[in-house]
Amino acid sequence: MTTGQWWRDAVIYQVYPRSFADSDGDGVGDLPGVLSRLPYLKDLGVDAIWLNPFYPSPQADAGYDVADHRDVDPLFGTLADADALLARAHELGLRVVVDLVPNHTSSAHPWFRAALAGDKAARARYLFRDQPNGWQSVFGGSAWTQVADGQWYLHLFDAEQPDLDWTNPEVVAEFESILRFWLDRGVDGFRIDVAHGLRKDPALRELPDDLDPELPVHVAQPGHPFWDQDEVHEIWRGWRRVVDEYAGDRVTVAEAWVYDFDRLRLYLRPDELHTAFNFAFLVAPWDAAAFRKAIDDTLAGLSAVGAPATWVLSNHDVVRHASRYGGGAVGRRRARAAALLMLALPGGAYLYQGEELGLEEVFDIPDEKRQDPNFLRTGGAERGRDGCRVPIPWSGQSPPFGFSPPGAAQPPWLPQPASWANRTVEAEQHEPGSMLWLYRAALALRREHLGDGGLEWLDGGDPAVLCFRRTPGNVVCVVNTGPDPAAVPDGLTRLLSSAPLTPEGRLPGEAAAWFQE
Repeated sequence: MTTGQWWRDAVIYQVYPRSFADSDGDGVGDLPGVLSRLPYLKDLGVDAIWLNPFYPSPQADAGYDVADHRDVDPLFGTLADADALLARAHELGLRVVVDLVPNHTSSAHPWFRAALAGDKAARARYLFRDQPNGWQSVFGGSAWTQVADGQWYLHLFDAEQPDLDWTNPEVVAEFESILRFWLDRGVDGFRIDVAHGLRKDPALRELPDDLDPELPVHVAQPGHPFWDQDEVHEIWRGWRRVVDEYAGDRVTVAEAWVYDFDRLRLYLRPDELHTAFNFAFLVAPWDAAAFRKAIDDTLAGLSAVGAPATWVLSNHDVVRHASRYGGGAVGRRRARAAALLMLALPGGAYLYQGEELGLEEVFDIPDEKRQDPNFLRTGGAERGRDGCRVPIPWSGQSPPFGFSPPGAAQPPWLPQPASWANRTVEAEQHEPGSMLWLYRAALALRREHLGDGGLEWLDGGDPAVLCFRRTPGNVVCVVNTGPDPAAVPDGLTRLLSSAPLTPEGRLPGEAAAWFQE
C-alpha cells in the first residue's frame, strides 16, 4: 500500500558493505558485491537500501573516518562501481540512501593535514583549543589530543576522527557541495551520522553533574554541552534547502540519539529533515508495556510535525535483537514476533542485513580479530560492535559461506561461526517457515495492506498481549509477549503468524500474528 512520498512507508534495508558480499576475494565486502546481490533484495521485498560509508578512509572506525567525501575507497571499488550500483538499483525499482558523516573527518583528510602543517584557515575548520576540558570520547578516554605545537583538538569519537567546527562557513559550504555531488549522481537520500552532535557549546562547558548515568554516553540529555544543541537546526534547514532543489522525493534520515520526543521532533519540522531513527523502540525490552509506551510516545511525539515514524530493531552499532531478546530458541521466537510487530506499525521500517536470516550476535570473536575502536580504546572493557558486523552467510556448509568467491585469497575480515551453515540464504530459502520465508511473506503482505496510516489499540485481554488495528488496510496485529497461549479476536482471517496457532486457535507465547477483518 503506497502513499504519496515513498519514504513515508518504505522498508529500507541496511547494507554494511564490508560484510555483505565480497566480489574479489580479499575478505572484505565491496560495491560490486552489493550490486551482484541486488536481485536478492528485490525479491526480499524491500523498497530501498541504505549503504554504510564506502568513501576513502584509513578505516580507523570502519569508514566513519572519511578522508574524501566525493570518492570510493579502493577497498570497496571505484566511483564507477558506485554509479553502476545506483543504475542497477534503479532499474530494479530500489532506491539508494547513502551515509554522510558531517560531525568529523578522518585525520587523513586534506583539511586536517593542512591544519597540522600550520594552515590557519584549515585549522579554523576544526575545534582546536589551547587547553582541553574534561570531555570524554564516546569510545573511551579523553576527547582531546595534543598536537606538536601544543594545541589540542576535539574528537568526540576516535583520535583519528577530529570534529569539525560547524560555526565555520567553509564547513557549511563544503557539505552542501557534497550533498549536490551525490544528488547529481542520483542518490535518493542521506542517512546522517551523529545528527544531534554537530554544534557544541561555544564556552565548552563541562558536563553537568546531574546527567543520568544509566543512559549511554551518546544519548542527549538536558543541559548537555555537545549533544542536541539548538543551533544544530540551522544546519539541517540549510541541508533541506539543498535537497528540495532536486526532484524525486529525495529523503534525509537523522541518526539523532534523542529520546525526548519534544526535542526529537524539532529535527523533523517541515523545513528540516524528513525522518529520524526511532531509538526508543529499538532499546525497548521484550515487554508489552515497554513496546506500547515506545509506540505511543513515537506516534504522539511526531504527529505534531506531520513526520512519519521509523521503526528499527537492529543496526551496525547495537547487539542484534535475536540476542538482545534472550538468544537461542527464545531469542529466535521473539525475533520472529518482533519482526511482525515492527512491520505492522505505521510509517517506515529499517532492516539490518542478516536479521531476515535470524542471525544472532557473535560474542566469541577472538580479541586479536576485533577491530572496533571502542574495544581497542577501552582495552577490551567494552566488547565493541564487531559482533553484529560479521559477514553474512549466503551459501555452503562452511565459512566463508558464499560471502567471498571460491578460492578467495583471504578469509572474511571477521570470522563467521560454523553454526551458520543452517542460516544461509541458500538453506533458508528452501525451508518453509524459516526466518527468510517469514520476512518475504510479511513484506509482501505489508506492501499490499499496510504502510503509513493510523493505529487503533484494541483490548488484547491480557497485559502481556498487544493488539491493534491498522487503518487503512483493516489488519489486526496481535503480539503475545508472555509465555502462555493467548486468545485472538474472533471472526478474523489469519494472514500470517510467526508460529502456528494452537489446535484451539490461540496464539502461542512469544509469537505474533496478522489477521484480516
